[in-house]
Amino acid sequence: MSKVLMKGNEAIAEAAIRAGCLNYFAYPITPQSEVAEYLSWRMPEVNGVFLQGESEVAVSYMVFGAAGAGARVFTTSSSPGISLMSEGISYMCGAQLPAVFVNIMRGGPGLGGILPSQADYLQATKGIGHGDCRMLVMAPASVQEAAEMVMSAFALAEKYRNPVMILGDGLIGQMMEPVEFPDHLKSEPSNKDGWATNGMDQRKSGTRNLVRSLYLDPELLNNNNLILRAKYERMKKEDVRYEAYHTDGDYSILMVSYGTMSRVCKTAISMLREQGIEVGLIRPQTLFPYPESAVLQAARKESCRAVLCIEMSMGQMVEDVERSVRGTRPVTWYGKCGGDVPTPEELVDLVQTTLSSL
Repeated sequence: MSKVLMKGNEAIAEAAIRAGCLNYFAYPITPQSEVAEYLSWRMPEVNGVFLQGESEVAVSYMVFGAAGAGARVFTTSSSPGISLMSEGISYMCGAQLPAVFVNIMRGGPGLGGILPSQADYLQATKGIGHGDCRMLVMAPASVQEAAEMVMSAFALAEKYRNPVMILGDGLIGQMMEPVEFPDHLKSEPSNKDGWATNGMDQRKSGTRNLVRSLYLDPELLNNNNLILRAKYERMKKEDVRYEAYHTDGDYSILMVSYGTMSRVCKTAISMLREQGIEVGLIRPQTLFPYPESAVLQAARKESCRAVLCIEMSMGQMVEDVERSVRGTRPVTWYGKCGGDVPTPEELVDLVQTTLSSL
């Protein structure tokens, strides 16, 4: 299988097609507009559907309708657009519908700026919509990983009958890297339980299907939320993903970082190793479910003296890092937001300063 040099947004678009998704609804917003541009000509080539909605609110309900009919469907947007979709996402969680949402983050709050940021972490992992809804959230660190996560996201969405989000910063969408689309990540759309509203003749059933999130009886609503909660707990048991980097040996500092920021951390770690300073890294690949046990185990290593949470935000993932570490080691946050990416040299200085203060 040969690799092709592609921009991240275009690789995300092609990955969805390779995964068997032929339904895409979206509204343009930087820094992810190239996904829609790419699919505007690519979808007709594969007999797929591309429709630009009149707003992100409308798009979320187009996705709802297609998912409810059992179609494999996805959309892409950026921070303010995802905010507008949040109502529809909550409806889909409540109705147990599978779909894939891609958020190529920009700075905020408000309109913010179009440069890369990781400031939507809390929205994606804690507050994606009203009610007790959660999404499985994956965070790529490269164009290749973005393509692979998109391809696997559809099967995960159908496994749990739940929306899945790919959370990438603006760098992921705009950078160009060699990419391939692994055949083993292709999957057939699954509706084995016959829940979709795709016609009784197709299901060979005399029972009408009803897709809903409205339960006026409090006991029924509570039961539905218990079903959803059990699903989220199953995600925590079966689909936590992370990368452990230089954690086999001893290290005095543990970094925790995700997405493209983790690549800057790896460069800093290489620079520090040249100075004789050993640093480990845990990179969450799933932000929900979060790799709490991996972070705790790495932080508890006898040689580890402190944990550094490195983000392109004003400190959002640090809450999950602190919760995972459980007070066993001091946790320090470092980050920037608005498009200015912390440099490896800054992180080297941070490690040196941290060690000198311990």
